[in-house]
Amino acid sequence: MTIFRALLTFLALVTLPVAAQAADKLVLAFGDSLTAGYRLPPGKGFVPQLEAALRKSGLPARVHNAGVSGDTTAQGKARLNWVLASLKAKPDLVIVELGANDMLRGLDPGRAEANLDAILAELSKRRIKILLAGMVAAPNLGADYARRFDPIYRRLADKYHAGLYPFFLQGIVGDRSLHIGDAIHPNEQGVSVIVRGILPQVKRQLAAR
Repeated sequence: MTIFRALLTFLALVTLPVAAQAADKLVLAFGDSLTAGYRLPPGKGFVPQLEAALRKSGLPARVHNAGVSGDTTAQGKARLNWVLASLKAKPDLVIVELGANDMLRGLDPGRAEANLDAILAELSKRRIKILLAGMVAAPNLGADYARRFDPIYRRLADKYHAGLYPFFLQGIVGDRSLHIGDAIHPNEQGVSVIVRGILPQVKRQLAAR
């Protein structure tokens, strides 16, 4: 009997991590260099910091990094199905963070909206919850460009009943101490500010039925 009990204890210890892992929420972070962690050390980018923050808050989650530096909305649209297929599991939430490169290159906001629309349509068709991370146009692009670009995210979030974090870089723009040398991408501390800002929205979306 003692050996039998010892065997049961051993099996419980072996299977517990597997069961815990199976219960983890799966978050897909789908974006560009801001998601990918451009020029940041391992463990310091948006994805690992968000995963750590979720776990610290008591929500076991695994955040998958599907950020590609330089990606436009068109490139994101082109690889979405491949990314979803590669996961082998349906995400509990997809954070869509795209559009910054369209804006920085001065690409047509109408095309950016159409590409994002296609991405959200595909996720909605698969019944996957969405958190859309917005962007705003840089001042040097002019008022007309901003008028056409900035409302894209609210419009699409409303259309697809998606969660919306209006500005992914909220809280760090203009503060050079929170950026790497290019003054565009956040450093480790800047990412921490982003994660603190977006975390309540991520938790809300994961908890929603």
